[in-house]
Amino acid sequence: MYSCNSHFPTFRAYSSLQKVKFVAGQRPWGYKVDLALPCATQNEIDEADANTLVKNGVIAVGEGANMPSTLEATEVFLKNGVFFAPAKAANAGGVAVSGLEMSQNSLRLAWTREEVDEKLKKIMKDIYNNSSAAAEKYGLKSNLVAGANIAGFLKVADSMLAQGVC
Repeated sequence: MYSCNSHFPTFRAYSSLQKVKFVAGQRPWGYKVDLALPCATQNEIDEADANTLVKNGVIAVGEGANMPSTLEATEVFLKNGVFFAPAKAANAGGVAVSGLEMSQNSLRLAWTREEVDEKLKKIMKDIYNNSSAAAEKYGLKSNLVAGANIAGFLKVADSMLAQGVC
């Protein structure tokens, strides 16, 4: 594995050596794809982009940035049956690894890369399972946006109750 930035300073340089197409000044959401992974900025995919992706047959969207799809785009994906992994769930790995790092430091432990990866996989699977189960329990089928919101709320509410805050 290598860093694209260390070997290729620009996307244009990368595309000249790899079998990918670089188009300057254009957004990538107009192409026919099965999977869209918005990973750059907030509000990267708007309603028009979402409609274009749906029209072009996108099957799934996995958010890899903080809220890269607008609310309107998210509604388009959900309305059209696109599997949509919201940022609060799909993009949780970085926060989870930071938490693992803090635990490791606090407990004066040294986990191997494999141990951290295994713990992260479990955390991410739990996030998906909890989000999916919450959506199903409250009649929202496979809506991971609602499921992640509900699961997150319940986790905080249960913690508050356990601490006697409420």
